[in-house]
Amino acid sequence: MTRQRGEHVPQLISRDVSGARGLLVRKDLLQLLDRAVTKRVTVISAPPGSGKTSLLRAWADRSTNLRRVAFVTVERDQQNEQRFWCAVLDAIRSPARSIDSETPPAPNAALDVDQVIDSVLSEVAEQVEPLELIIDDLHELKSAVALTQLENLLPILPSSARVVLSSRRDPSIRLHQLRLADDIAEIRAGDLRFTERETGELLAGSAISLSAAGVAALHQRTEGWAAGLRLAVISLSGHPDPERFVAEFSGTDRAIGEYLIAEMLERHPSEVQSMLLRTSLVDRMNGELADLLAGRSGSERMLLELEDANAFVVSLDAQRTWFRYHQLLADFLRLELRRTLADEVPDLHRRAARWFADRGDVVEAVRHTVAAGDWPDAARLVADHSFRWVLDGQAGKIRAVLQAFPEGASVDHPDLALAHAAAELNQGRMEEAAAQLALAESHVQSAPPTRRRRLAVAIASLRLALARRSGQFSEVIEQVKLLDASVADASSEAMGSELRGVALLNLGIVETWSGRLADAERHLSEGAALAQTIGRPYLEVACRAHQGFPSKLVSVATARERGRQAVALAERYGLDDRPILAPALGAVGGMAIWMGEFDEGERWLRRAWEVGSAHVDPAAAVLFHLATGMLHAGRGKQQSALEAFTAAAQAQSLLTGVHALAPRITGWLATTQARLGRQDEARATLAGFSAEPERMGAISNARAWICMADGDSGTALEVLREVRDIAPPVEPFTLVEAHLLAGTAHLRLGDRNAAAAAAEAALATAEPDRLIFPFAMTEAAELLDVLLHHETAHRALLADIVDLLRGASAPSTDREPLSQSDELSPSELRVLGYLPTNLTRPEIAQELHVSINTVNTHIRNVYAKLGARDRSAAVQRARQLRLLSNRLSPTSAK
Repeated sequence: MTRQRGEHVPQLISRDVSGARGLLVRKDLLQLLDRAVTKRVTVISAPPGSGKTSLLRAWADRSTNLRRVAFVTVERDQQNEQRFWCAVLDAIRSPARSIDSETPPAPNAALDVDQVIDSVLSEVAEQVEPLELIIDDLHELKSAVALTQLENLLPILPSSARVVLSSRRDPSIRLHQLRLADDIAEIRAGDLRFTERETGELLAGSAISLSAAGVAALHQRTEGWAAGLRLAVISLSGHPDPERFVAEFSGTDRAIGEYLIAEMLERHPSEVQSMLLRTSLVDRMNGELADLLAGRSGSERMLLELEDANAFVVSLDAQRTWFRYHQLLADFLRLELRRTLADEVPDLHRRAARWFADRGDVVEAVRHTVAAGDWPDAARLVADHSFRWVLDGQAGKIRAVLQAFPEGASVDHPDLALAHAAAELNQGRMEEAAAQLALAESHVQSAPPTRRRRLAVAIASLRLALARRSGQFSEVIEQVKLLDASVADASSEAMGSELRGVALLNLGIVETWSGRLADAERHLSEGAALAQTIGRPYLEVACRAHQGFPSKLVSVATARERGRQAVALAERYGLDDRPILAPALGAVGGMAIWMGEFDEGERWLRRAWEVGSAHVDPAAAVLFHLATGMLHAGRGKQQSALEAFTAAAQAQSLLTGVHALAPRITGWLATTQARLGRQDEARATLAGFSAEPERMGAISNARAWICMADGDSGTALEVLREVRDIAPPVEPFTLVEAHLLAGTAHLRLGDRNAAAAAAEAALATAEPDRLIFPFAMTEAAELLDVLLHHETAHRALLADIVDLLRGASAPSTDREPLSQSDELSPSELRVLGYLPTNLTRPEIAQELHVSINTVNTHIRNVYAKLGARDRSAAVQRARQLRLLSNRLSPTSAK
């Protein structure tokens, strides 16, 4: 690797970069050195070409008359201590000449070294002005005796003297005492590195026009290395296409290569050069990997020594076990590797690939497998790990690793086509994902029999994922059947844990949005349990995020708690900003709205939209729009509700197959249209909608709304009987609304007893899940007033609803209830209802048609259970427990 030495390059750099020719004055660096030399000793340690000499010469040139500068440049490979100290002495005596002198003075044979050092001390002490002694290229001083003498000299120099030591590596002298005394300053490679702004200024000073992106690219490729920048500037001057030059600029540039050979490689032994070449094909390495590639031991020691020598080797961790090469050096070494050891390159890549694969770094393993020319092996490696990356929430890795393959490689490899499909799906590119899936399917039969079944299952799982992302549920029935059968067969060799997890997740999500909640519950629970077993938090969060929906087996309170647990799980694993969590956030918000906690629901919904952003599944977007419409409807903002329900319907129209929420969306959209006096639009909305009988209750309720808007309460009651007679019974949400509409219709027809019975039925149906929202949506305040003259077994819920309808915030469901033994009996609750009034005990007894003794007994029990001493305290405590409304009392309407 011997070539012509290139010392002329550093000289050109040192003069031009420093600003001597007006290219760039680095004021920040000069000020940094000004601050540093307030200490007794300043050490400048950085790689060759970093601009150390440039900085020192520029700083010396701008020195004022208040200080003298003695500048010493150590000769190449200096081993003569007497010659070194004579040079120092001469520089102190003649500082002006020493800065620019090319020929060092000859040693004075009449003086021995100790005499020369004594003379140095004397000369420094006799200086009138403060002296700055600069010793440049100290790494060239190879005399251990001279270094020891320098170490001993520094602490005893006069306090007015300052010393600057500049070297390519930390000086081999002990400076710990100076550090303890805070009497040393250090300037290192990071300080000398050009910033992106300075890179632009350097180019502008050389009359080179380059775009901001071009400047950033050049800065990134050179890592701010002064020599690399200067050599690039020389090549760019007069270049016809500067942008293209920068795009192609690397360590393979001839000038860069010559400089690195002369100033770095040739200075190291052959075994170090060999290690550098063979390890250059990896982006990062530790001692073990370097030994494997170099074919010998001791690589970690070499790497540590190279880093200490500022030889373009950078440690990547605090323990200094992982390393990388400067980008330009790595480029150059790889070129030299191909030029001198081309036959070894494929095997070196295979070694690296096996090493990375054994340690789970599949991205690097694939990159090196492709580089070795082993495409089929690389394709299988990608396919086998794609689902694992999905389960780790790192689907972006798939696209990164696919970049190692040449364009069009997936045409002949079903494994690659499958990976491309997953990558496109992760980017939301549905058409491209579908095309790659079709390509993978076309090659399934050509795959080895041992992989054929796995490929089929993987394709089916991705088709389900594509279906849920695009909303095409009705088109994947066969995939659902295939995956359902496959995941049921736990012994199937085609189903590894990762693929099985993805299949369970996609099955559960599609079943959730399709309304098959029992199947979804089974598959999502299995998926979450599997995720815990194989240590895949992302999969567990994704499964749990879709279990926050009520069903015949899951109450609203349970669904809400499940959603909260999913969010807490995501926060625990740092996954709370992932779009896959959005359904849980939306579900928790929706449940809060059902319970009448509108402000709470709004906060959760806002977060759901933020997390989901543009990547939310269309089916989840339907949920968010619907919940938003509920929020507006509950607050009496009918126009805003109409807009949200319309958005939900539009989102639903993009899906194929009936969304689980489709009946409710259509029903509430028509209801809101009718309430705004748009009955014809409401009828058009309902026209043609069909679903299973048990899911048509919301549509019948909407028809009843339209009838009442038309003033036909009798027909509305006939329609509502259909809702209550549906077998199996409709869900409680719909049934509560049906009872409330029936009560309102009875009230309009003048039948207050029937209205009261309907209101009581609504409360009874709403009580288990605290379904307060239907009362707000139907504006049931007038209907509930009827209950003020009737007994009710749901006084606490009634109190909450009345408060909400009269403008108070809904109470939190987190309040502490009475213990089971202290719960009030129905008779005690009836008596409690009269305590806020001015009625005496005999008058209460008369109202309830019971004896005074019975009333007294009930009141004593109420006081005891509530922990109250008197009537006022009992009323206050009952209101805190929501057993009484702040305004509700049996006589308030009298």
